[in-house]
Amino acid sequence: MNDWVPFEWIAASRFLKEGRMQTLSILAGIGIGVGVIIFMSAALAGQLANVVRRVLSAQAHIVLVPPQEVARPLRGPEVAEAAIVQRPLQRVRSIDQWQRIIDEVAAMPAVTAVSPMASGSVLAVRGEATRSVSVQGVEPDRYFRIVPLPDKIVAGAARLGADDIVIGADLATDLGVRVGDKLNIAVASGQRATLTVSGIVDLGSKGANMRTTYVALHTAQALLGLIGGVSSIDVTVRDIYAAEDVAQRISALTGVEADSWIKTNTQLYLAISAQAIANTTIRFFVGLAIAFGIAAVLIVSVVQKSKEIGILRAMGASRGQILRVFLLQGAVLGLLGSVIGSALGALAIILWGALVRNPDGTPLFPLELDPELFLAAAILATLSGLIAAYVPALRGARLDPAAAIRG
Repeated sequence: MNDWVPFEWIAASRFLKEGRMQTLSILAGIGIGVGVIIFMSAALAGQLANVVRRVLSAQAHIVLVPPQEVARPLRGPEVAEAAIVQRPLQRVRSIDQWQRIIDEVAAMPAVTAVSPMASGSVLAVRGEATRSVSVQGVEPDRYFRIVPLPDKIVAGAARLGADDIVIGADLATDLGVRVGDKLNIAVASGQRATLTVSGIVDLGSKGANMRTTYVALHTAQALLGLIGGVSSIDVTVRDIYAAEDVAQRISALTGVEADSWIKTNTQLYLAISAQAIANTTIRFFVGLAIAFGIAAVLIVSVVQKSKEIGILRAMGASRGQILRVFLLQGAVLGLLGSVIGSALGALAIILWGALVRNPDGTPLFPLELDPELFLAAAILATLSGLIAAYVPALRGARLDPAAAIRG
């Protein structure tokens, strides 16, 4: 009945069954280790995704801005050069040929959305209350692909007509305005406009909610004196971690300054990188612990089964067959342990989603059951088993039959 079953498999399965307690203990150890790897990896991925989503959902991945103004000393035979050259005040200026730049950037495969913006500082006036805020003039169809403003609206709608304005929740509270109220906007140059509050938005940050307002692009252009111009261009990319590389390519292509979120949020990027390194380190040491556990069990098995190995060698089993017996044991232990660990990891992820909640009942941050993560854990555990089994397998294959039988 078992004629088709290889000799190595028969010997390996019998050795595992005879050392039942050792087999069960190492399976439990591998299962717990793999479960820790899966849960830690899912938790870190979920946490990073949550942080990135919260930070980048209210801003572009890359912002194109006009070059800064610099003062150049006068030079000439009859001109005395000043000892100190002061940097000029930076004005709100338009990006030259911004329509062409948008078309060139939008054509790049790495880019997902491009939106022009005219932004600057203005005064929001409501009765006797005055607040300095930032007005951002956008084209809704383009900008909402970069920042999903309609999803952040807490009152009214993200409507940006010629006379509409959307303001932050804290600014609305501070000025005492509601949807439908009028708000006066004044600029230092003397331009003024009376706009209707069409929506109130929560950007997830008190500072942003206190100073951010949105209007239509042409409304901002008229207020800021940028008729037909834009002060910046917002860009989103497919791979957020490649934003700096894409920004450099955009700058080389268009000649404008391109600042990625990695450059403007250096501390956040370093924190994300540190967490990724910590996760890799944890997985490495857990995998190392699994490998040492398998190796220890198989070394003990070689010592305990020395006589059996000697008998098998005397009956004609080759060194290669004995080597494969123990390698097969390591692979089976790793594979079965990964199945147990995958079940434990999945259970931990499900319990996390069900039990760990914010005060409002929403998940703290979602963890996904990623099939690729389970496959990677299974491959890691199986390879660890094979690698760990090599030394004891080599030791068993090298046993002298006569010496092993004599004990």
